[in-house]
Amino acid sequence: MLQISDYSVAYGQSTIIGDMNLTLNPNEIIAVLGRNGMGKTTLMKSLIGMIPSQGGSVTLKNKELTPLKSFERVAAGVGFVPQGRMIFSTMTVKENIETGLTSTGKKVIPSDLYELFPVLDEMKDRRGGNLSGGQQQQLAIARALASEPSVLLLDEPTEGIQPSIIKEMARTLKKIRDKRGLSIMVSEQVLSFALDVADRILVIEKGKIVLDVPVAEADQETISKYLSV
Repeated sequence: MLQISDYSVAYGQSTIIGDMNLTLNPNEIIAVLGRNGMGKTTLMKSLIGMIPSQGGSVTLKNKELTPLKSFERVAAGVGFVPQGRMIFSTMTVKENIETGLTSTGKKVIPSDLYELFPVLDEMKDRRGGNLSGGQQQQLAIARALASEPSVLLLDEPTEGIQPSIIKEMARTLKKIRDKRGLSIMVSEQVLSFALDVADRILVIEKGKIVLDVPVAEADQETISKYLSV
């Protein structure tokens, strides 16, 4: 579904992602774990086109993404939920989700989005800034899904969200994968969430993948060592 080959991203003279190779399979959820500053957010931002890559290629269903601008990548099938959610606080829930429709040419929000997130249906006329952190995260995911992506990228979705909501989010992402046939990549620091949601765990250290293992074979102690400062 998504193929990353010999991929590099740099800020000035500093290489943040170096010669990375990664495959995201159809209907697979992978969690990319790592400490702060190891390149998780840089990877996510570069995949959506917010940061230019330095070398290598990214293909989605055999379509090369690297020359494309962010809005073109969304049109090609990449959905993105940024760190901090970045919803429009003065716009209503409904208006926020409608901004995700622009790449599809559709005018009406798909009804299954409200089925996935019933609380958004109840609050569709409420301003985004008046929602709780967990509700805003649901809104950000719904907005990304409105663009009908093939691949959904989520950058640290559990940040600032209470533990009970985190467990619910893992269930929701699996439901989205199953209902919509999506592939999902999550960057994360919370190991328990990664183990709940993912089929496969990757650990990134100084811009390189140092561990790639199915969840069933994941050793929590080994992974925790990478995540501890």
